[in-house]
Amino acid sequence: MNIIGIDIGGTKCAVILGWVDKEGKPTIIGKKVIQTSEHPDPYLMISRLQNEIERLLDFYQTEIKTVSSIGISCGGPLDSNLGVILSPPNLPGWNEVPIVKLFTEKYGIPTAIQNDANASALAEWQFGAGRGTQNMAFLTFGTGLGAGLILNGKLYAGTNDNAGEVGHIRLSDFGPVGYGKAGSFEGFCSGSGIAQLARTKAMEKFQMGGKVAWCDGISELQSITAQVVADAANSGDPLALEIFEICGTYLGKGLSILIDILNPERIVIGSIFVRAGHLLIPSLEKTLQVEALPLARKVCRIVPAELDEQIGDLASLSVAVNQLETKKVIT
Repeated sequence: MNIIGIDIGGTKCAVILGWVDKEGKPTIIGKKVIQTSEHPDPYLMISRLQNEIERLLDFYQTEIKTVSSIGISCGGPLDSNLGVILSPPNLPGWNEVPIVKLFTEKYGIPTAIQNDANASALAEWQFGAGRGTQNMAFLTFGTGLGAGLILNGKLYAGTNDNAGEVGHIRLSDFGPVGYGKAGSFEGFCSGSGIAQLARTKAMEKFQMGGKVAWCDGISELQSITAQVVADAANSGDPLALEIFEICGTYLGKGLSILIDILNPERIVIGSIFVRAGHLLIPSLEKTLQVEALPLARKVCRIVPAELDEQIGDLASLSVAVNQLETKKVIT
């Protein structure tokens, strides 16, 4: 079966033509990327995406009638049941856009949409590090922190698509700001949160007359990124290692909540954890031993995502596959 994936992001959008084998695994046939800034108006962008679908089909000599499903991955908030993009902060002007209706009316093909965390969870569950599980949580751990949940072998979206917003959980009264809340899970465990924490720790050093090897002075604080801190930690810098120890500790606290409430058999973590897990695992494991219920912790494996570079493409195709499998979404 042929399927189409559409990945809508604040920086770029992509159309992916894929093929699904008998076991439901997709193969990417072709792809077209468009910079989101090329068409700020959502309806112009959707028209462009539809044009690119037709160009891809023409290029690969494939007819639209052979396409069985269209899957869309997009940053939230959105309503997956109504198929409406509500008002994502990274997509200005995309307010109340009935995107599923626009595709189903044009092509007459079953179309579904999920937020990017849910779509990525489907991809890792179907084809990545979550294969074979019935209960799994996927955490993005990139610029921000979101989660997608697979419960009892189905995607769980919640009452109004807000399940998995773990970044908003407050883990401390004070700390880096994430998800509009100081001391939140996202504040401690995200690229932006690590950078905030690093700036605070560097400022403390400077105010005490000390030096920071990876920051030349107060005027350079804003140039600190999570990557800068990770590079320094990998080189053995004590302050950078301390920052990742703090991050790992709070990651352990957040995961303990998920383990105790959801009792998953696997937690898959993407992005920063894939690249810097070795800096986080010691303090993460130490915290889990104290915070998580032992019986629940015993059956839960915490692993890096496998689809890191391909996750965006496969996420949208996974929504299409999930649509074919009789809408395995529980609310």
